Amino acid sequence: MGDAVELTAGGRTVRLSSPDKIYFPERGYTKWDVAQYFLAVGDGITRALRDRPTTLQRFIEGIEGEFFYQKRAPKNLPDWIPTARIAFPSGREAHEICPTEPAAVIWAANLGCLTFHPWPVRRERTEHPDELRIDLDPQPGTDFADAVRVAHELHTLLDEQGLRGWPKTSGGRGLHVFVPIEPRWTFPQVRRAAIAVGRELERRMPGRVTTAWWKEERGERIFVDYNQTARDRTIASAYSVRPYPHAPVSAPLTWDELDEAVPQDFDLVTMPTRFAELGDIHADMDDHAFGLEGLLELAARDERDHGLGELPYPPDYPKMPGEPKRVQPSRAKHKKEE
Repeated sequence: MGDAVELTAGGRTVRLSSPDKIYFPERGYTKWDVAQYFLAVGDGITRALRDRPTTLQRFIEGIEGEFFYQKRAPKNLPDWIPTARIAFPSGREAHEICPTEPAAVIWAANLGCLTFHPWPVRRERTEHPDELRIDLDPQPGTDFADAVRVAHELHTLLDEQGLRGWPKTSGGRGLHVFVPIEPRWTFPQVRRAAIAVGRELERRMPGRVTTAWWKEERGERIFVDYNQTARDRTIASAYSVRPYPHAPVSAPLTWDELDEAVPQDFDLVTMPTRFAELGDIHADMDDHAFGLEGLLELAARDERDHGLGELPYPPDYPKMPGEPKRVQPSRAKHKKEE
């Protein structure tokens, strides 16, 4: 696998073991290539992760081997990488790493981390999200172009609410739009705002958008995955590498680029060139923090005027106040017939 090497990131030296280990067999990309990529986009991914409790998705044997999510900070964590205590829906707690510099990203890459999953909170206020994250997830029969059409309507909706979103590719077929918010609301309130966004998009784009939690009800539509805003649900960070054969990355975009963007064009090799030319085009996100009052009022109107209340949480969550039954519709119908 080659002898270990030392890399310098932000003035700090980090050890990289087995640099020749193959991580992406189809392209021949190695652990060294991954580390060089993260060095090239270091300022961008550090901005996306800074001070956020972060789960590491680790591929020790490359993308064709088994992977796992590491939530708790490893025991060999360097003293220069801070942590934060976070609480899971179960009530259990853990300390997760909170990267603050590019060297922390390289250190995690040495552990086989390709995809970073940061919480939408900062380590100083782990109970109050500072990002509203909207996940536009293409269902079978739809594609990235369909997600782009929905994203444009989302852009209009955000403008009407006095909000601004920053779009990025998921690294797969979908789109993510992040809205920086003031850390004044709880996880259930931010999730409620996401549900309001999804329902408004459903009204504006009937037959093209859905908030249906059960896959059998979604059809060939773009699913607004509101549960990605629930506690302990995370979205791959900007500049994360995704575990697909061509080594795609989650690419920050401008709104003007959406119609011409092709997710496959952003990968381990092409993104450093783009970054060198344009820098981190989402660099100004942290200069903004918006309010959720308008979206929460929209949610209140949905409930008051249309009887649209809570939606199901993921199955591993405790039962939440006002939540409907977590029963798959076809199974509920079958039980009723029995």
